[in-house]
Amino acid sequence: MKILNLYCGIGGNRKLWGKDVDVTAVELNPKIAKIYQDFFPDDKVIVGDAHEYLLEHFEEYDFIWSSPPCPTHSRMNFLLKAKGKDMVFPDMKLYEEIIFLKTWFKGKYVVENVRSYYKPLIVPQELQSHYFWANFDIVDTGLVRKKVRNDKGMTLAIKMAQQNMIIKNFYNYNGDKRTLLNNCVEPELGLHILNESEIDKYPAPF
Repeated sequence: MKILNLYCGIGGNRKLWGKDVDVTAVELNPKIAKIYQDFFPDDKVIVGDAHEYLLEHFEEYDFIWSSPPCPTHSRMNFLLKAKGKDMVFPDMKLYEEIIFLKTWFKGKYVVENVRSYYKPLIVPQELQSHYFWANFDIVDTGLVRKKVRNDKGMTLAIKMAQQNMIIKNFYNYNGDKRTLLNNCVEPELGLHILNESEIDKYPAPF
């Protein structure tokens, strides 16, 4: 199976997919892309604009996972005004990708984002603290999201290092490690969704 993993971050969703898949991952931040490559040395990692890569290469894949940036949709954005900060418009690339994939992509897809501060313009499926738009049903198995315990994100980092992957670039990363880890989809949920995409015969109307 050829998989396109867009806005891949450090790859929480990809952790349990195994080695029997052909994964291309796209990440804009080169430092974060390096962490992903350390975790998944066999994946093809592209440093670039995931939104444009999707448009140009979507037909090459069997399954597409997209996790567009979430800050402008997050309920935390709703608090910006209260903190005296400038408000921002929601980034509509999220809905551009949902509509584009629904209309043109012939494989299975899932677009992931946080629960928004507004009523979603297109109805999603909800699991853990995430919204998912997909062309297949995702059964809620009751998986509970684990919290990141400290600013180094030890809980998920240790889990992701279980296969003796090189992770020095994670610990050398000088950005916000807590946010980086909290933005990850739990590995068990990522595997569950991939499995659901393979067995579901009746696409959901999203």
